[in-house]
Amino acid sequence: MSKHIRIALERRGVSCVAELLEKQAPRTCAAVWAALPLGGDAQHAKYARNEVYTIVPRFASLGQENPTVTPIPGDVCAFDFHGGMLDADFKADQGIDPEAGGIDLAIFYGRNNLLINGDVGWVPGNVFATIVEGLPAMAEACHDVWRSGSVGERLVYSRIDAE
Repeated sequence: MSKHIRIALERRGVSCVAELLEKQAPRTCAAVWAALPLGGDAQHAKYARNEVYTIVPRFASLGQENPTVTPIPGDVCAFDFHGGMLDADFKADQGIDPEAGGIDLAIFYGRNNLLINGDVGWVPGNVFATIVEGLPAMAEACHDVWRSGSVGERLVYSRIDAE
């Protein structure tokens, strides 16, 4: 039986359901599932286009698995930024431990995304889940994060246990 997670923008009161892609990304799925619940300040991507993410303390060394640099709407990705990656000012702003680094958990809500980062270049993400319920409402809320701002918004990932 497939595992599912709920992804919520808490302040906006919107959530969606994603199915873990355990066959395509077994290590990433297992690491994320074991670490749930996870969440933090929501951010809208500057370069990738239609992405909302949060960075959480580094809970595993993920490596690359089921990677993409062109995620599609509904993709849920994890990015493992070890301590040596990313600009020091960005890490300080995001509360990322400069030694341990962090894990970026992201959802993609629209088309034409390209995963490039000004600090490190191409940044493949591990596609570990796909949104199977609630993408239109979540996309609208994510677009509002872009237009209205992310201040006070949290992006939270939690388990949906089988009944």
